[in-house]
Amino acid sequence: MERFELARPKTLTEAIELLSGEWDESGGRSASPLAGGQDLLTVLKEGLETPERLVQLRGVEGLGGIEVGERKELVIGSMVTVAEVGASVEVQRRARVLAEAADGVGSPQIRNLATVGGNLCQRPRCWYYRHSDAPCLKKGGYECFAYGGRNKYNAILGGGPSYIVHPSDLAPALVMLEASVVLHSSQGQRKLPLSEMYVLPADGDVTRETVLAADEVIGRVLVPPLASGWRTSYEKARERGSFDFALSAVALGVRVEGDRIAELRLVLGSVAPVPWRCRGAEALAVGRRNDAETWAAVAEAALEGAEPLSENGYKVPLTKGLIEKAMRRLALEDA
Repeated sequence: MERFELARPKTLTEAIELLSGEWDESGGRSASPLAGGQDLLTVLKEGLETPERLVQLRGVEGLGGIEVGERKELVIGSMVTVAEVGASVEVQRRARVLAEAADGVGSPQIRNLATVGGNLCQRPRCWYYRHSDAPCLKKGGYECFAYGGRNKYNAILGGGPSYIVHPSDLAPALVMLEASVVLHSSQGQRKLPLSEMYVLPADGDVTRETVLAADEVIGRVLVPPLASGWRTSYEKARERGSFDFALSAVALGVRVEGDRIAELRLVLGSVAPVPWRCRGAEALAVGRRNDAETWAAVAEAALEGAEPLSENGYKVPLTKGLIEKAMRRLALEDA
């Protein structure tokens, strides 16, 4: 790990000033925001980033707290810990899928340090990206080594030319809830649907996962209220039962009228470079009976177009199983 300066601003304005315009001659970032540090410190140790300055966001005014806004939306500060999200009575009552996703993050020790903003902005976990000696495409190299190499954990949807997956647990749940983020930078403030914060490797700079500017900081996450009748669920499959990153994850919301599905939202995690919303599967479900036949059809439609690599074909049946499990669980709750 290279040496760096640690700045401890007290206000968001001061933090943005410390981040603004901090670029070295090669175009690399020389200032980085530090939230809980659970991902960033591993990135620094592996030499993937070498900032001259870390800007500590803990202690910055206005980035904490969970409250209900004037429009009944959940307002979650970016420096709220993942543990606080999982334990929040308001989150459990208004957005159960988010509480379940939070409870599935890492270990208790990690959840007590990791933050909402940091979880949403994690870097990829791909072996080649994380290996300091592998000049992969994601780091500005010429080739995605996972495509023809070891790819057990890589993308089956939306991949190419890089086949990373987004590792966040909170992101699929929040995208399913159609949450937005409030972003602050030297250019002012803007509100952006969370789904639009992420970018596919084929649609932009392959070395980036988000559209965030260098000095842009997530201030708050806004979660609109769900209408009456919605039920939500988060299902996650992992190798280790205690704590681990997801092999596949499903954030599901469904509203049933009688024995028919009136609305469905479905977002997949850890199978694509971004939280993957399954619009086709959502449309297919509307008006159909809420039964096993429909659950299987939805799962099939959600994985349509999947292109497994040599070692990750298991993700297709695994993800289908998680979708059916989530839909069955919510159907039994409504019974």
